[in-house]
Amino acid sequence: MRKVDKESPLPLYYQLKDIISEMIENEELKPDDPIPSERELCEYHGVSRMTANKAITSLVTEGVLYREQGRGTFVARSKEKHQISNLLGFTEEMRRRGLEVSTRLLSFRKKAATKRLQQELELGSDQEIFEIIRLRSVSGEPYALETAYIPVALCARLTAELLDSRSLYDVLNREFGLEADYAYQTIEPVAVNDYESEIMAIREGALALLFSRRTYLRNNVPMEVTKAIYRGDRYKYEIVLKRS
Repeated sequence: MRKVDKESPLPLYYQLKDIISEMIENEELKPDDPIPSERELCEYHGVSRMTANKAITSLVTEGVLYREQGRGTFVARSKEKHQISNLLGFTEEMRRRGLEVSTRLLSFRKKAATKRLQQELELGSDQEIFEIIRLRSVSGEPYALETAYIPVALCARLTAELLDSRSLYDVLNREFGLEADYAYQTIEPVAVNDYESEIMAIREGALALLFSRRTYLRNNVPMEVTKAIYRGDRYKYEIVLKRS
């Protein structure tokens, strides 16, 4: 392990963070390996406990490291990289990567649409929507908490039973002839609340990614509005940019 340079204009915690990152990239530290303790880092680099803690906390926040109470700090597994140029449902995307997907239906109900959803789904004030809340897991680990809103008029016979262990897009396509054509999506960082942290097995206040998507059919009719919170320590996204 190289040492921090106290003559460098870069902050000591920033240098220490970079040193630990280099050790991971060079496979000196591998997934689930413990990193040196704060005390060891302080003694080796001649820095304060506060400096060591700040470097480690920064890497934990980025999902490079993870902490276990009473055990220490460890190297996190690499985040799955996902391209967002294709319109795929969660299940289809993960299975294409050879990953095992499971879904837990938390809530399924018919309700009146809020004014905002009326606008987004182009509904009248008397039209209802299905609200579907699901916990999405990959290889047995919670990855995303997803809430979907779909106009009842498009699939009045939709039931919780139809969604059992099936992709929502697959059900809408096979059972109701609805095929997603294009979508508008935004991504923003959020801090998870107490319920989200409990159900997704992450600490309260941890950073996550909020995906908001509005999906349309081929005839430009809105099919779905989805809000999905993805674990920031498991996901990163890749966007392909081309010169126009």
